[in-house]
Amino acid sequence: MAFPRRYRRGYAVAVLVGLKEDQAVLWKVFSQVVKPEKTVPVNGNRTDQKAVYNFHEAVINALRPALKEGVKSIIVATPPRTSFAADFLRHIKEHHAWLAGGPGKATFAEITGLATNKHEVTVLTRTAEFRKIVGETTTEETENLLELLEKRLNASSQEPLVLYSFEEIEDGILGSWAPSKPKPEYLLLTDTYLSGSRQKRRLQRIMQIATNKGVKTRVVNAKTPSGKRLLQLGGIICILTDTK
Repeated sequence: MAFPRRYRRGYAVAVLVGLKEDQAVLWKVFSQVVKPEKTVPVNGNRTDQKAVYNFHEAVINALRPALKEGVKSIIVATPPRTSFAADFLRHIKEHHAWLAGGPGKATFAEITGLATNKHEVTVLTRTAEFRKIVGETTTEETENLLELLEKRLNASSQEPLVLYSFEEIEDGILGSWAPSKPKPEYLLLTDTYLSGSRQKRRLQRIMQIATNKGVKTRVVNAKTPSGKRLLQLGGIICILTDTK
């Protein structure tokens, strides 16, 4: 993955968090490139429990925009022979149970390596281990979404909770949302649907407006089990909230 000045970034895949003694650097991993997001400093010393607590909270706050967009694959990179990743993940389990389980669950993975500048990230993201971890975390993430899909499909509701056709999805996302009615929550589509769509401009507009309106959008590898399930449903679906 390179860092040219002008590039097609593709679709969001994961967030890479590079932890060091004095800071964390967050990177958005797209299908084509990796883009720097935010640097979070450690205000104090790691021997100070309060400073470490505040640091972990600041990192989680920096993750929130990506989580709201629906990117819930988080890869934590740390230097060898450090406990930075373990400390951070323990903080999440103790203080942010919503990230470790339930509807807001994110998938976390650890990798040994440096990820605090462009050169380090370029080296790290070119490794087979990194590509494997990305594949595993995104697969787990989409499996969680497919579980939600099956629940919505089997829910007893007078209103449809899953939209299948392009036109239904377009109307559902672009239209107005009544407070008492189900509203779009997730827009899921396969990478082959995205690349092969004959209505790319309309599709890109739908995806952008969905993001602007808080609908979580995920592009799924069509070759994965989750992707194959989406292909059975036409390659694109929209999951609506269950108002019960």
